[in-house]
Amino acid sequence: MNDWPQGWSDDNRGNHYGRGSASAQPESARVMRQVRRGQAAPPGQGYGGVPQQPSYVDGRGHGGYDDGYDSGYNTGQVYGGAGGSGGTGMREPRPAPNWRRRIKVTSITVVTVLLVTTVATYFWADSKLNREVDLSKVIDRPEAGEGTNYLIVGSDSRAGMSAEEKKRLRTGSAEGKRTDSMMILHTGSNGDTLISLPRDSNVTIPSFKGSDSGKFYKGTGRQVKLNAAYAEDGPELLVRTVEANTGLHIDHYVEIGFAGFANIVDAVGGVEMDIPRDIKDSKSGADFKKGKQTLNGEEALAFVRTRYALAGSDLDRTKNQQKFLSALANQVATPGTVLNPFKLYPTMGAGLDSLIVDKDMGLYDLASMFWAMKGVSGGEGKSMNMPISGNSANGNLQWDTAKVKQLVEQLKNDEKVTVSGK
Repeated sequence: MNDWPQGWSDDNRGNHYGRGSASAQPESARVMRQVRRGQAAPPGQGYGGVPQQPSYVDGRGHGGYDDGYDSGYNTGQVYGGAGGSGGTGMREPRPAPNWRRRIKVTSITVVTVLLVTTVATYFWADSKLNREVDLSKVIDRPEAGEGTNYLIVGSDSRAGMSAEEKKRLRTGSAEGKRTDSMMILHTGSNGDTLISLPRDSNVTIPSFKGSDSGKFYKGTGRQVKLNAAYAEDGPELLVRTVEANTGLHIDHYVEIGFAGFANIVDAVGGVEMDIPRDIKDSKSGADFKKGKQTLNGEEALAFVRTRYALAGSDLDRTKNQQKFLSALANQVATPGTVLNPFKLYPTMGAGLDSLIVDKDMGLYDLASMFWAMKGVSGGEGKSMNMPISGNSANGNLQWDTAKVKQLVEQLKNDEKVTVSGK
């Protein structure tokens, strides 16, 4: 009798030991699942404190259910979570920014940049100054007084100008150069004073030493117009003549030519002026209507050179020059120019390239001069002409000797100026 299920018999069971086989040959060893346990998680770690689960692998190194099924699970990782410290699966909070440190670093950086820029600008500007005038060549100089005295000269120099520029600016093509305007600026503790010296002023040429030759020329009492001194032997003789005829010590010399003057005005974007009356002068090119208007470089040069259209001739001309130069200084020395590099550097470049100063002149002295002129235009100082008593025998303007003496004493002692001039 066959006790095996239907279809099974001793003959068809095969020679498989352990499966109802009557064969003496044992069947091959079965592959049994093995339990591989990972390293136990430290107390309190793992997901919710649950110990790390065992990993089931067969004897061939394959997972008991499906390869990769347990990946990540049996290591205590949380699915979809980022690995974190201690296996918690959570990111540590980002530390709050240290604003005090950031502000300190930013402040140091800004100060460093400003310091480097300032130093670089100083050396750049200082290298552009044309220190061509040697006041040590001036002989028999009066003693220096209180405060500082600048001799500011506007020359008709056409150096470096093209034929087109000469035509546009109506400067002509005369050789050499002459003084077109002269002023003394006194800076001190009792207010600043700007004094125009008419170029037609009658002066005596004193003894002097030639600036180039070094030859001594003895004074003969020769009387000429003041601008003739410059034409004869340049800035050094002009300074010597002003000092000899006034008794006032000149500390610094500053000169600017036609082209430089126009370029500075254009660099600051023009200068606003209140023209007191209609002016038309074919020689200077001036053609202005009364009222406020902004003058460009060409128009500004025409305005300060206008002479024949004015009833008072040279005296009225010097007043216009003072007015304009003060307005120019007032506009240059503003935050809109000083703090704007796109205006500051072109203005400094245009001015410094065309300025001629004495060998002892520094940037600080130049800045002081401009600030003083700004103060004069703002009503903090006084502007005037050298006191005139009338015309001399040769038709030149004669200074009022008594008033000039009083004026010079007040300047020497740095007192408030009470003398007035036309």
